[in-house]
Amino acid sequence: MKILSLVLALLALAVVASHTVPSPEQYWNNKLPNTPMPKVVQEILHPEPLGEKSTSVNVGKGGVNVNTGKGKEGDGTHVNVGGKGGGVSVSTGHKGKPVNVNVSPFLYNYAATENQIHDDPNVALFFLEKDMHPGETMTLHFTETTEKSTFLPYQISQSIPFSSNKLPEILTKFSVKPGTEKAETMKNTIKECEEPSIRGEDKYCATSLKSMIDFSTSKLGKIDKAVSTEVEKQTPKQKYTVAAGVARMGGEKTVVCHKQNYAYAVFYCHKSETTRAYMVPLKGADGTKAKAVAVCHTDTSAWNPKHLAFQVLKVEPGTVPICHFLPQDHIVWVPK
Repeated sequence: MKILSLVLALLALAVVASHTVPSPEQYWNNKLPNTPMPKVVQEILHPEPLGEKSTSVNVGKGGVNVNTGKGKEGDGTHVNVGGKGGGVSVSTGHKGKPVNVNVSPFLYNYAATENQIHDDPNVALFFLEKDMHPGETMTLHFTETTEKSTFLPYQISQSIPFSSNKLPEILTKFSVKPGTEKAETMKNTIKECEEPSIRGEDKYCATSLKSMIDFSTSKLGKIDKAVSTEVEKQTPKQKYTVAAGVARMGGEKTVVCHKQNYAYAVFYCHKSETTRAYMVPLKGADGTKAKAVAVCHTDTSAWNPKHLAFQVLKVEPGTVPICHFLPQDHIVWVPK
């Protein structure tokens, strides 16, 4: 009954929204008329058929489509997003054991957990800017997210609480049992969004495509590009070689948005004026080609000294530019 009530409420809001505001695609075209939509955004707006553990609300030309589902939460589960050390890791033990949720390595005021440090740092997405040149090889694993959550229309996202003190209400709305892996992941995402910014950073968690566009344009002005990493096909961990054609995008001001694990699409976005963005062509050992987005931070002095990047690269905060590739479901916004 709870899911049915949620569906009916979302349907009612979505039907009203479909007649009063532009669709997400229309809003993108209105605000960013000369900016192609990244593949990841297209996929979030029009996902493949949903599995059991997801909720989708779509408002567009085809009308209103609502899908909900809930499956059993398995024991002994491990979920990794964006490659080991390069995304959000969630681990649950057998029934009765505590749930462990590792924080994202893209949150720079957090120290790395022991699990992150020892979870095969060779596949971490961090590297030094001086190593980004043709012929350099790196061991990488670009993975697709297991969370196929979709964007909610702006009006609906604004009507649903998104704060730690409303967590019980949020879990009830999405029929998520407290203490489960999914509940702990959602709790962690909200907590990370509520953490204060580090020095020199403006941060914001976007709960709709409209709010992500509005934040990015408010911080950057006119947008030249919105891009994400694209890989020809999914491959196991392997060596990639940097090919010719590394290209810098824009100046030293960007907004980077990292997709979070949540009941619907949420992006952790932050603006920095001490970053350089690059498009890096890569070729895997098996011939797979990738166009990887790399973001290099020129000032890391405000990062936690025990952040994963420093421990993997063996460097000190504020000494050298540190770079990382973006997983396929993250976006970098580059101003004109």
